[in-house]
Amino acid sequence: MEEAIVLYPIPVISHFVTMVELGKFILTQHPSLSIHILITTSPYDAAGSISPYIASVPATISSIKFHNLPAVTLPPTLLSATPNHESLMFEVLKSTNPNVHQVLLSISQSYTIRALIMDFFCYYALSIASQFNIPGYYFYPSGTGSLTSFLYEPTINRTVDKSYKDLDTMINFPGVPPVHSSDMPKLVLDRNDLAYENVLASSSEAPKTAGIIVNTFEALEPRSLKAITDGLCIPNAPTPPVYCLGPLIGNYDQTGGGHGCLKWLNMQPKKSVVFLCFGSLGLFSKEQLKQIGDGLEKSGKRFLWVVRNPPCEEIQNLAASSREEPDLDSLLPEGFLDRTKGRGLVVKKWAPQMAVLTHESVGGFVTHCGWSSVLEAVCSGVPMIAWPLYAEQRINRILMVEEMKIAVWMHESESGLVSGREVEERVRELMESERGEQIRKRVMLLKDQAEAAMADGGSSRLALTKLLQSWNKNVDVSTMHQNQHHP
Repeated sequence: MEEAIVLYPIPVISHFVTMVELGKFILTQHPSLSIHILITTSPYDAAGSISPYIASVPATISSIKFHNLPAVTLPPTLLSATPNHESLMFEVLKSTNPNVHQVLLSISQSYTIRALIMDFFCYYALSIASQFNIPGYYFYPSGTGSLTSFLYEPTINRTVDKSYKDLDTMINFPGVPPVHSSDMPKLVLDRNDLAYENVLASSSEAPKTAGIIVNTFEALEPRSLKAITDGLCIPNAPTPPVYCLGPLIGNYDQTGGGHGCLKWLNMQPKKSVVFLCFGSLGLFSKEQLKQIGDGLEKSGKRFLWVVRNPPCEEIQNLAASSREEPDLDSLLPEGFLDRTKGRGLVVKKWAPQMAVLTHESVGGFVTHCGWSSVLEAVCSGVPMIAWPLYAEQRINRILMVEEMKIAVWMHESESGLVSGREVEERVRELMESERGEQIRKRVMLLKDQAEAAMADGGSSRLALTKLLQSWNKNVDVSTMHQNQHHP
């Protein structure tokens, strides 16, 4: 039978696209393989729908097939009792497990399934891989720097008796700079939170996987990678093999390269523009938008700024949906657009980020520190100003500034507001100072190393070869169909 692998991402655009890119990367070395990608329904109305992206993939690569899993309905009591999006996602994935079993059963009638690669959120599916006697791998879409904290979580849980939110101390994870307890991702801050219980469970299951696939490359994060592979992050169990297969970057420009901001960039001097963009979920209050505008104006630098509407009060920092066009005149400082006309461009809602970052006019990037954005900037040779908003991004900022030395630190006040003065000073630091120039040189070096990692004989290519070889070691085809029952 034809061989296949099954990829199981979560329905969040950054996670989903990166896993599709993983499938494409595997096909470069194993073109006869059939890639089957499972699609679950998001438990909330997420900004950055994956539907347009999915529609664009099969037309170009027939080896990639998508499977829409039946939607699951969560009990109303659970919906009202669950405080955050991550907890809802875990609950949906848990309820989806029988559907995952069914689709694997269906695929296995026509294909020999070599592996099930699941987002670490989807840890419930490890049991299904075991039932089908196929190797189950975690996919970690961020880097090894934050992976260290994920893998070390059971150790912290055993040795510390308080929630991160109740600590006021530096946490020492293996292979990375110290992390303040308040900089941990929101979903693990409270031990009594359902999301924390799931992260702990997922981390505890990691030693049972056949391996962990990470979206990074060895030269970017050598110290944290060594800490993991030396067993320091899982001290009480065997550490599974770690495969650094990055940088995996998806370029999903729906405009076909015709976005007006690119024409504007064509008229700007080389490396003169600061680009501000904060991911599919990054939203700011009206007051924060005005502070950003004030800082950009006073910096005197050219800028390209993507602006969305402020969040609804009940959503706080995450976007449920931001479909309406922002009214720039009411959101930005009075007269701002007129005073900055010519040297600045404000774009509503969205810009083709990779196309912007690779444009020769762009010389700096103010980013929310989402890992995909970090990798895109590195691959484009663009230095960054680190302004984290959610998920593991506060850890990423520490790594970017202190470990990788590819960014400067945007400082918030105790209330979380970043002042216009801070925006002005950080933009000037990145674009004018000696430190900014050193960061630029460092990012350019890593750009070359990223290209080398993905080239023939590069570290990510060699890791991919090892991954493909591991399937043949782990799978027992003869028993694959012996246990095809419902979980």
